[in-house]
Amino acid sequence: MESNNLPKVGVGVLVERDGKLLLHRRKGDHGPGTWSPAGGHLEYGETPEECAIREVWEEIGVTVREVAFMGITNDVFSETQRHYVTIWMHATVTEGEAYVHAEDEVEDVDWFAWDALPEPLFLPLYHLLNGGLYANVDRTWMQLRP
Repeated sequence: MESNNLPKVGVGVLVERDGKLLLHRRKGDHGPGTWSPAGGHLEYGETPEECAIREVWEEIGVTVREVAFMGITNDVFSETQRHYVTIWMHATVTEGEAYVHAEDEVEDVDWFAWDALPEPLFLPLYHLLNGGLYANVDRTWMQLRP
């Protein structure tokens, strides 16, 4: 197996406020045009919590708190031969208004009600919302969804 095809670790962050989910439309070569929560690659020596805080700030310019582990998804992008194990975190906004902070990665940013999410969804988010979450925890966060 080529090293390019080895699984990578990503971190996705569900940021909620007033019952809405913060999503951005992706740019670049990985899921362009799809709607995704903030997230990115886990860097060497970084905790998932640190990665979540960093990625939310880098991509959409808000500071988050109460970052908590939710579970993981296994995400294989057949068309690009990429494989990610995505660590899902949940967080709340402490300060700032969401905006396109990483112009090379983010095309648009908005808050969406759980029952009115935009299409198309980024593959890891699609997996998360459609039963692909590996978790050995109480799933009370899912009860927040209508």
